[in-house]
Amino acid sequence: MNELIEKLTTEAGLTPEQAAKAIETVASFVKEKFPMLGGAVDNIFGKKQD
Repeated sequence: MNELIEKLTTEAGLTPEQAAKAIETVASFVKEKFPMLGGAVDNIFGKKQD
């Protein structure tokens, strides 16, 4: 996940905090809309997301 945060800070101009929040938001959205992907999302982005 650190690699993605670094990419978002570099390419999108986000702060590390903003990048982490954006990742959390996307992961939560995908898990809400596609519950069957919850395990995959956790594996990709870490199990900290709800």
